Amino acid sequence: MNFSPKMKYEERTYRSLISKKNLKSYNVTIGESDLFISSDINLSEEAKKALIFHRSHLENYIKNNPQFKKSMLPLPPDNLAPPIVRDMLEKSVLCGVGPMAGVAGAIAQFVGQDILHAAETLIIENGGDIFVKAKNDLTVSVFAGQSPLSYKVNFNVKAEKTPLGVCTSSATVGPSVSFGKTDAVCVISKSATLADAAASAIGNKVKSKNDIKKALDFGLKIKGVEGIIIIIGNDMGAIGDVTLI
Repeated sequence: MNFSPKMKYEERTYRSLISKKNLKSYNVTIGESDLFISSDINLSEEAKKALIFHRSHLENYIKNNPQFKKSMLPLPPDNLAPPIVRDMLEKSVLCGVGPMAGVAGAIAQFVGQDILHAAETLIIENGGDIFVKAKNDLTVSVFAGQSPLSYKVNFNVKAEKTPLGVCTSSATVGPSVSFGKTDAVCVISKSATLADAAASAIGNKVKSKNDIKKALDFGLKIKGVEGIIIIIGNDMGAIGDVTLI
């Protein structure tokens, strides 16, 4: 089942956007879910098992509730839904977007939560959205397509603040649905599901560089958002708990 165009990019150069020294890197791919994982030990089998489990829950729910996949607006909570679906519904309400806006982050997070006990450092990237647990501090570079600032905006992730979600939405990179004009909106949150949905919501607010400030202010009011970076062309803005380096 095709969850969303956001599940897969044609361009994979962004997979170098986070430092992965002394880690083993490998792909786990099922359907449209293409996870790039780095960890201190190879957890490919465990990750594959977790991915099958959570994808099957999503597939079955969407089959019985097609509006979940199609809606561009939040939907009512469903206490009988699987945990990953309930999380997507909850976070979409906070951000004012459809539940599928957080699907890539949710997949990364729920797979990560299932296997993080087995590794000191674990980085799961899914379509530019990252779930990370780190033993040491990490440096993240923001991929912003053809913007001159692509890979030139770097920030620090403190190990003690992980597990953490770092998710990026773009109107110019990949086939993701966006009503804005940003090259990149990067959101930091304890929840990768929320970070993914919030990145989409914030990106929708930016039509030009003049919208950066109001979009940053809007995004920081979303409960659970800790930091935001917005890049559009030669311009950028940041707010919240973001340590630029």
